[in-house]
Amino acid sequence: MKQDCDAVNVPACFISSHEGFRGSIKNFIKDFVVTEIDVNGQLVNKAAAPQTSGCASSDKNNETSARCKQNNHSSVSPDTDASAYWGVDVALPSPGSFDLGVILGQSVSDELEQFVLTLKDEKPTKQELSLGSFADKHHRANVHRAVRHRFPFLMTVTIQPEIRVREDPDYRELSQLVTEDEAEDFFRFIDAKVRGSSYTFGPDDSKEHRAAVHHFLSRRFGKLVETKSFSDQGRTAISVRLRERGRPKKRSAEERKEEDVYTAFTLRKENLETLEAISYMAATLGVLPSDFTYAGIKDKRAITYQSMVVKKVSPQRLKEKTAEFEKRGMRLSHVRSVHEPLRLGQLQGNHFDLVVRDLRPHGANDAHSSGADRNTRLVALVKEAVENIKATGFVNYYGPQRFGSGQSVQSDRVGLALLKEDMVSAVRLFFTPEEGDDPQSQAKRHFLQTDNAKESLALMPLSKARERLMLRALNRYGTGPNGCAQAWLSLPHSMRVFYPHAYCSRVWNEAVAHRLATLGHSARRGDLVWMQEGQNKLEDSGESSSAQIHVVTEQEEKEGLYTLGHVLLPMPGNTVKYPENAMGAWYQERLARDGLDNCRFRVSSLKLNLPGCYRPLLALPRNLSYQLQRTACKDEGAGGGEVSGESKQDLLTLTLNFDLDSSCYATICLREIMKCDP
Repeated sequence: MKQDCDAVNVPACFISSHEGFRGSIKNFIKDFVVTEIDVNGQLVNKAAAPQTSGCASSDKNNETSARCKQNNHSSVSPDTDASAYWGVDVALPSPGSFDLGVILGQSVSDELEQFVLTLKDEKPTKQELSLGSFADKHHRANVHRAVRHRFPFLMTVTIQPEIRVREDPDYRELSQLVTEDEAEDFFRFIDAKVRGSSYTFGPDDSKEHRAAVHHFLSRRFGKLVETKSFSDQGRTAISVRLRERGRPKKRSAEERKEEDVYTAFTLRKENLETLEAISYMAATLGVLPSDFTYAGIKDKRAITYQSMVVKKVSPQRLKEKTAEFEKRGMRLSHVRSVHEPLRLGQLQGNHFDLVVRDLRPHGANDAHSSGADRNTRLVALVKEAVENIKATGFVNYYGPQRFGSGQSVQSDRVGLALLKEDMVSAVRLFFTPEEGDDPQSQAKRHFLQTDNAKESLALMPLSKARERLMLRALNRYGTGPNGCAQAWLSLPHSMRVFYPHAYCSRVWNEAVAHRLATLGHSARRGDLVWMQEGQNKLEDSGESSSAQIHVVTEQEEKEGLYTLGHVLLPMPGNTVKYPENAMGAWYQERLARDGLDNCRFRVSSLKLNLPGCYRPLLALPRNLSYQLQRTACKDEGAGGGEVSGESKQDLLTLTLNFDLDSSCYATICLREIMKCDP
């Protein structure tokens, strides 16, 4: 087992023994192209679907069809056990579910924040703020919904096409009777009008005070709700239930038809995060980001093609916005009507077209040999490396991007703090700055030094949406344990769960390295394997939590019934089975070392639930092909001395084309090929 070139949180273990070579990737955006493979094995930018948008991409991708088995990919859903203490209430979305910076534009959103701060400090006022004019009715509806959810104490009024906001006098009166948090949550409950829902205030032992609350609710909302006091464990609280006639009116056939519209399309983006692209499209179309579904997240520093489905938007309406999307580096194709949304993991994998430039040997002696000799040597190294990977695959590590590579504090450390429910430490780790004086680092440093979220928010660049959401919540709720918990809740669930997943991924990577170092390269007694008849486990390299798991017996080890390619290792979680050999004890010791020996892998306060999954130890690229080309470049000489001989030398460039199953990393495959971090 060769060990070399350790990347952050990726142990330096390789499965093959070839020498490898050096090179650089992502010199240009076109050097890294990722194309999703749908459940039918088709590249999504080549799928046989009618193209109605007129926005076909001119990029030339490898058209080799992908033939692979469908993954049983595991997605994590919020913890459904997190109910209120008093009564069974319908959970409300977090305030961070609506990004006003995207919906209104950042300048108007900031102006609204300032308007809210003035209301908090003043007596009742009839002061109003204009949010601007919105010609699209869908956009107007989205603005009303988002503003009232984020700021329940505001009233939104439309004077077409303008929307204005002012303080809701009922909110101010209720907040004198109950806490501000309860008043806000009650108004969200009223605004949502969820069928069959109820809201319960905290315990109140004063009969006179409860009577005042009952009287206010009856006077102001009696047509919508009915209230009652109830006792639980010796304490009394007020429960509020929507009346039958307070439920939403029955939707018309036209409204139901609009709700059920789903439009699928292929998104081509470059130098954009998937969630960033969705936020922009949602604001442009006047829908919520949650109305978009996708099969997987794609790289930012790349040209990527992926399938998406948007709800409540017709193909024709989507086509009308394509010109605006193109201004932001997004192109849409294969626009068509479908009957349902996409699910995470609903894909067979991804196809990669990669370019590795400036190839050179690892050895110093080879680097100083003549151009012809060096290129001959490199050609042999590349051929040996590619053939080895075709035959044996690579160690299926999670890549550095899983941990937020380049950050001073890795995401797995934030995830560990969240799993230990240390919200304050998690926030402070999240705001650990990079070295240097860029605006983002300055804002983070200011927060850690002063604990002043408001001033730090003013310093934070507008493009840093995640940090700004956290700082707004910290400014509103404070920087104590409860305020920090609210800050995490201000992030969408997919962002919150990323950090505990990063921690579990780090443990998995370390488990693989320990397994290979101590138990070798064959399947051993107590290892876990899949039991699915006719399945080639080496090719099914995605994550799964639903497959039947079999424990390798001593007899099966002797007979060599399973190979290393069949072996699975569990991602820590609350439903997984651990190996029944030395690796089982290793997991227990590893988690105990981080203080997680009794961890349930649930954080109810943040609605996080990590069931865990099983991930194959090895991954195998499919349809792997390569091409070497010579590129002339100026030779700058070695050591700054005078260059003798020719003024130019030929450098080799490697083009690689291959398919990987979902959740496998092309950078890790490259790492095994090159025997260093690319």
